[in-house]
Amino acid sequence: MTAVTHDLVVIGGGPGGYVAAIRAAQLGLNVACVEKEAPLGGTCLRVGCIPSKALLESSERYAEAKHALAVHGVKVGGVELDLPVMLARKDEVVKTLTKGIDGLFRKNKVTRYTGHGQIAGPGKVQVGDTEISAKHILIATGSKSAMLPGVELDGDRIGTSTEALAYPAVPKHLVVIGAGYIGLELGSVWRRLGAQVTVLEFLPRILPGMDAELAEEALKIFKKQGLEFRLGCKVKSARVVNGDCVVECDGSGPVTCDRVLLAVGRVPNTERLGLETVGIQLDAKGRIPVGDHFETSAKGIYAIGDVIRGPMLAHKAEEEGVACVEHIVTGYGHVDYNGIPGVCYTEPEIAAVGKTEEDLKSAGVDYRKGSFPFLANGRARSLGQTEGRVKILADAKTDRVLGVHIIGPRAGDLIAEAAAAMAFGASSEDIARCCHAHPTLAETLKEAALAVDKRALHI
Repeated sequence: MTAVTHDLVVIGGGPGGYVAAIRAAQLGLNVACVEKEAPLGGTCLRVGCIPSKALLESSERYAEAKHALAVHGVKVGGVELDLPVMLARKDEVVKTLTKGIDGLFRKNKVTRYTGHGQIAGPGKVQVGDTEISAKHILIATGSKSAMLPGVELDGDRIGTSTEALAYPAVPKHLVVIGAGYIGLELGSVWRRLGAQVTVLEFLPRILPGMDAELAEEALKIFKKQGLEFRLGCKVKSARVVNGDCVVECDGSGPVTCDRVLLAVGRVPNTERLGLETVGIQLDAKGRIPVGDHFETSAKGIYAIGDVIRGPMLAHKAEEEGVACVEHIVTGYGHVDYNGIPGVCYTEPEIAAVGKTEEDLKSAGVDYRKGSFPFLANGRARSLGQTEGRVKILADAKTDRVLGVHIIGPRAGDLIAEAAAAMAFGASSEDIARCCHAHPTLAETLKEAALAVDKRALHI
């Protein structure tokens, strides 16, 4: 048995964990990070956010070359898909970024331990034959794909997002169970590459939690792109029968396909952490309860990211990791949970920050709404990407921006302005008074802000 000592040991090398480790090292702590996978970066970098975005980008380029360049006066013939090259590019993007985190650890003198980290009592973490002693322990073990009773995963024909990132051939018919971010993004990838895609969703709408008006607009756009939807559909089972995948639903006939993607959300990854050795008990949703500064019920042990309350987003985990270690060292750390954006990287992208109309109505908040379509934006016209709009919700009395919702080109980038504005308590008037370069997509935010006061200029 080898015994080592550090000031802080972080269990998990995903976005929350590795960022927390780096920040803690910057603040002068002797930091260790334990990660069971050889490459750092967690699910997000290895089999989640980054590889999916690489495939989304590549599939968009393919679809554009095949169907959308003629209108620009670009004649293209004989466009062919080279799926192995596309998948190899995705893998190379991931490999480069994981190596980058290794470099950051070396730069900041963070000690890396490879293996499964498990709490072995107060102030102790076991990794194989190594026992790490530390005053502070931070749990950042992320999440895993949620299961669905009756769906028989085989890691090949019926699988999760991990398998859907590496299909060796384009499916003839892909059934996606779940119409959230993951299901719609990966469904879009394989639809662009030639698959028939059927999305089954238990709820009567897509994108649960997003603004209902924008979700309804997104549904119409996705249907035009060729995705098929069955809403209000309760999946009873999915299994391989005589070489085919068969998905059975309540109240309708079975769906036969050649691949199934289960994408019904994620659950906290809290198994085999040794929480019982320090008396930590999970809540009803399997999460680790924490206080205002991410402390658990056990002294010196903290938790962030997908294993605690709140949206399961990589950037939320990063913010929490930084806030947690800054509070440990300096006594101050804060996350503004109302300012955490969410982005669905479909085409067009869908992004939001703050409250939805449904949230405000439910809370009885009086608000005003301003909306502006990309159809009326010069830059969007030039790009040939005119679907969607920007919607701004502002307090009826104070004009303070309460929520911004965007469906349209580069919505994931545009939402950053809204998040910054809200972080500083901006009003819609503040956004409207800021000079936005012309012609840019960002002008849609200015116009939507003007529209809150019914004075948009270009519509």
